[in-house]
Amino acid sequence: MDFYDGLAPFYHLIYPDWNASIRRQGEQLSQLVASEWPGTRRVLDVACGIGTQALALAERGHAVTGADLSAGAIERAREEARLRGLAIDFRVADMREAHAAHGSGFDLLVACDNAVPHLLSDQDLLHAFRQFAACLKPGGGCLISVRDYEREARGTNLVKHYGARVENGKRHVLFQVWDFEGEHYDLGFFIVEEDLASAQVTTHVLRSRYYAVSTTRLCGLLREAGFDSVRRLDGVFYQPLLVGTKPAGASA
Repeated sequence: MDFYDGLAPFYHLIYPDWNASIRRQGEQLSQLVASEWPGTRRVLDVACGIGTQALALAERGHAVTGADLSAGAIERAREEARLRGLAIDFRVADMREAHAAHGSGFDLLVACDNAVPHLLSDQDLLHAFRQFAACLKPGGGCLISVRDYEREARGTNLVKHYGARVENGKRHVLFQVWDFEGEHYDLGFFIVEEDLASAQVTTHVLRSRYYAVSTTRLCGLLREAGFDSVRRLDGVFYQPLLVGTKPAGASA
């Protein structure tokens, strides 16, 4: 996971105000969870990154386990939790082996920030979703946020701007460049770092690949993995949310 190891020191710059985003996402997710799965306590975030949702939910009283394949992201997440006085169990683990890594009995499983399209085939996605179901207690919820790829243009040299951020005497300009090949695209994440005192400029380029899978297909795979009440929710989070519930009669 060189991509996220390299991105970990800069990830918060994706947001104009990361701390405000943590608070806002915590409020939005907590309201949804209380409505969909009341009484939720134990949360497993299988793609926690530097901790945006894990921190948000822990701050609102949930017992959170956070996991990510990137050791660099987990190291930063642990430090962010320490700075906030939060007790979160962060681990390096692959979402495709979530049950083997974390066991079962969780009330809620979360995978936000367009994490699941890093899995590049329907087979990998279905395997991961079955692992997600195995982690949950009967009646437990699954909550995934993704890009709406059906609304995204296809092509090459597609530029996605994040803007400029000034922090600690440096200006960072962030943007992505996408190049599609069928239903997959290669992504270059460019971070241009300018020292405002010396005018010295350093450019970081991080590369990854995504599966531009539709939310319709993802919902179908969630149902195939055994989830009930699967649907897409719009207007409640910064990305479309996909939710599903493990049947109450399913084995733990």
